[in-house]
Amino acid sequence: MSSVLFVYAQGGPPLGYALSRVAARSAVHLLALSTLPPTVAASAGRQCASVFTATGPERGDLVSLIVSRARTVGADAVVTFSEYAVVAVAEACAKLGLAGAGASCALARDKRLMRRTWEQRGISQPRFRPVADERELREAAGALRLPLLLKAAWSAGSTAHRIIRSADEVPAAWERAQEVMAESAGLGYAELHVAGAGADFLVEEIVPGTADGWFGQEGWGDYVSVEGVVVDGEFRPVCLTGRMPTVEPFTERAGITPAALPDDAQRRVVALAREAVDALGLENCGTHTEIKLGADGRMWLIETAARFGGAMTVPQIEEVFGLDLIGMLVDHLLGRPVAWPDQSLTSQEARGAAGSLVVLAVDGAGDAWSDRRRWDFPAVRDAVALDAGSRLSVVAENSLPDGTLVPVYDPAAGANTMAALCLLSAATPETVLRDFRTLVDALPRVLPAATATATTTTTTAITTGARS
Repeated sequence: MSSVLFVYAQGGPPLGYALSRVAARSAVHLLALSTLPPTVAASAGRQCASVFTATGPERGDLVSLIVSRARTVGADAVVTFSEYAVVAVAEACAKLGLAGAGASCALARDKRLMRRTWEQRGISQPRFRPVADERELREAAGALRLPLLLKAAWSAGSTAHRIIRSADEVPAAWERAQEVMAESAGLGYAELHVAGAGADFLVEEIVPGTADGWFGQEGWGDYVSVEGVVVDGEFRPVCLTGRMPTVEPFTERAGITPAALPDDAQRRVVALAREAVDALGLENCGTHTEIKLGADGRMWLIETAARFGGAMTVPQIEEVFGLDLIGMLVDHLLGRPVAWPDQSLTSQEARGAAGSLVVLAVDGAGDAWSDRRRWDFPAVRDAVALDAGSRLSVVAENSLPDGTLVPVYDPAAGANTMAALCLLSAATPETVLRDFRTLVDALPRVLPAATATATTTTTTAITTGARS
């Protein structure tokens, strides 16, 4: 029987989901670089041929650790679905002579290298500058068109994003971005292979995005993501994920499969995604490419990752299109034939629609709730009237326990302040969007109010939050 080394770290699809798909294809040996979620820890031993936890000094030389563990268990393939481990796994696969993302994987991880590569190819993207300190940020603010977005080069989940509207805001933006990256590292959301990556930043112009003219329904966000895979160097698009508008600065609130875009618009979006992925020279891996939509059909690349989309993106695709992307990638890495889609799938091939909503303490307009509330999924499920055919559930692995105080939303911390992740299945993507808007409006009303004592209690966000 084939053997797969599964390298687990924070982020990516829920571990319980991913682990079951890998285990269905092969004997799986788990190398845990982060503490296993409580909902998975109890069952991991039953699903895995071995579980090895490396959360201490042994992670110092991560590539050597992965290589050693792979040889010990006789791995025929090594996989990870975490943004923070993709570079290390790619380098380990190269040393082991196994199929992987390839030598250029870092181009799909370090946003500075990614943007430079696209710039050299003349591919549409916002103007940008790498910045290493406050002085360089101030110089960039004088050279680029305001407002600007400061972002960490190795982050995910909109962590450490700061909008800069004037040069006077540079010192505070730089200081807070540094603080948030340190906080994220403490929660386990940090690059695991490249030393000092938390200090790397870039700043970019904020392009004028709009969903007008792209969708036939109000309420969609002004960006989409193209989910796909690279197979022996060839990009194979799978489908598009639509979005709700982000919460300031650019924290993602919801992903909806499939995106309700007309076929012609989808083809144009996929063509730009192909340019982006092809330029990075990836070999064998999942891909997740985010694209900003503008007026008159304009588009700009935001970023590409050498892994599948996080949160519930992959489970949504399996529900809607019947494709187990994780299992299919494992089969490919093991040398088995896989029937990838001939082209990007649309609503015409879908069996309904699905979406995932990140619960944040902000209303539909992005304003903070007027008071503190406690997360309570049964209260939400029982009190919110959704479409008659819709089914709402909570992703326990990515959610706070019922009764926990919902964290105050921090724009700089982004997904670090989420309370829960909800999954909704419905007949159409338009229905999912309507239900999510209803849900967002209802949450501060139907969730139990915090007591006077509880409102002063410090609450730490979950450490298995969704990262797309």
